[in-house]
Amino acid sequence: MKQQSRVTQVVEQLRTTGRKAVIPYVVAGDPDADTTVLLMQALVEEGADIIELGMPFSDPSSDGPVIQLAAERALRGGMNLAGVLDIVRQFREQDRDTPIVLMGYLNPLEVYGHERFAREASAAGVDGLLIVDMPVTEADEWLKHAEAEGLDTIFLVAPTTREERLDAICQHCSGYIYYVSLKGVTGAALSDASDIAERIGTLRRHSDLPVMVGFGIKDEASARTMAALGDGVVVGSAIVAEIASLNETGVARDAEAARIRVELIGRIRRALDAS
Repeated sequence: MKQQSRVTQVVEQLRTTGRKAVIPYVVAGDPDADTTVLLMQALVEEGADIIELGMPFSDPSSDGPVIQLAAERALRGGMNLAGVLDIVRQFREQDRDTPIVLMGYLNPLEVYGHERFAREASAAGVDGLLIVDMPVTEADEWLKHAEAEGLDTIFLVAPTTREERLDAICQHCSGYIYYVSLKGVTGAALSDASDIAERIGTLRRHSDLPVMVGFGIKDEASARTMAALGDGVVVGSAIVAEIASLNETGVARDAEAARIRVELIGRIRRALDAS
């Protein structure tokens, strides 16, 4: 019998207990590799259930200016896919349980090689990948190697995704489905909640995978609204914006500084638990 991934174990436990998932996103290498590890550890302490770790890319077309700038800073600092995996290895020295999902774009993966990256990612302690610009119709090569290495492949579903396309996405998706709550880039304002509820209802007719809602979640109120519609929330730009201050001259890059920058996740965790 195939062993459950860490992602599946966590989301099933949350469903059993009736809790909503809190999934923060940070960019690997912003402000540097060692501080990224500290930030990931602080996120877990604040109540993160899964961590999405961004793989910086020079043309992050689905991301707004906050994450674009973070990716630029990380790339200027020398971050690459090998460095992302080193960050995961360092994190795993202290944390063997928290699932890590890498989120990024297809071009670097193509250059690195699908088979090699799947093998090395699994060995480093990665649990899944979300490749923003990899359509399910062109994912066969990656899926073959991901499945062989026990990696979940998570796909995006957008407000514009046609219902006939959902079957293919849901058939090949594992771990959870990432529902994009708006027509736009990360960091934009949320759409109408009733429309999102209708779209998630359609999605649930195609799959029983957990649905995590992302894009536009900035605070406790928006997190409560979206978590009520799905199985959890992804918080990206709001956290990355806080982390940006660590790049200022003279600002400490230690465990306490990391904790302060991710306090929003703790507030969201408590707000969802109280709802």
